[in-house]
Amino acid sequence: MASSSKLALVLLISSLFLHATLAEIVCEELPKDLCAFSIASSGKRCLLETYANRDGGVEYQCRTSEVVVERMAGYIETDECVRACGVDRDAVGISSDALLEPQFTAKLCSPSCYRRCPNIVDLYFNLAAGEGVFLPDLCEVQRTNPHRAMIELLSSGAAAGPTPSSSLDVMGASPAPSPM
Repeated sequence: MASSSKLALVLLISSLFLHATLAEIVCEELPKDLCAFSIASSGKRCLLETYANRDGGVEYQCRTSEVVVERMAGYIETDECVRACGVDRDAVGISSDALLEPQFTAKLCSPSCYRRCPNIVDLYFNLAAGEGVFLPDLCEVQRTNPHRAMIELLSSGAAAGPTPSSSLDVMGASPAPSPM
């Protein structure tokens, strides 16, 4: 009799773990400090937005974007990857402008980010593609000649902002090749 109650207890605990594992990630339910760089169970990216509260102050809210991430869903980025890639969870909106900063590009292209953080790499791969830049090429140049990398990025037109066709590419660009 004691072994059957132990078995029942093990099954109950296992079912609780299984339920927790299968929990849906909904952007609007995520706290501010987990929103940026997360992906809802639907496969859409979460983004941090601001809005004015009744007192005139600024509040943050996590929202679901329309950007779908292929091959990843229900994912919250690790703090380790946030640090390794030099991104900020408090960032409101994400722009390809960060690629113009040599320190950011160096962190993004570092092995600790590029090979271990496919979610962040995929995001910036698509942002770079929207600017007509192939992120693996930019990272290769960054490793060998950082000054030349910035010159090439600037000459690609990235500093001028996206053109109407390139803004569509960000939404429809194929995901980054697996950096792992």
